Amino acid sequence: MTTDVNKDKLVADLKVVVADAEELLRATASQAGEKVVAARERIQASLATAKVKLGEAERAAVARAKEAARATDDYVHDNPWQAVGIAAGIGVLLGLLIGRR
Repeated sequence: MTTDVNKDKLVADLKVVVADAEELLRATASQAGEKVVAARERIQASLATAKVKLGEAERAAVARAKEAARATDDYVHDNPWQAVGIAAGIGVLLGLLIGRR
C-alpha cells in the first residue's frame, strides 16, 4: 500500500516537472527576462527533486528485489524437494495452458 502511495507521489512530481517545462517553452517563445529566469529556476528545482525521488525509489526497489531473492534462495535451500515439486507443478500448468492454444 505504501508503494502505491509512493508511485502516485512520484507520478505527481513528474507531472509538475512536465508542467514547468511546458511553461518554460511558452515563456521563451514570446518573451525573455524575469519570467524565463523564474520558470527555469522552478524547472531546475523540480528536476532536482524528481531525480532524488527517482533515486530513492530505485534503491528501495533494488533492496526489495534483493530481499525477495534472498528469501527465495533460503527457502529453496531449506526445502529443496518442495521447491522441485512447486516448479514441476507450475511447469505442468504452463504446459496445459500452452497446449490448449
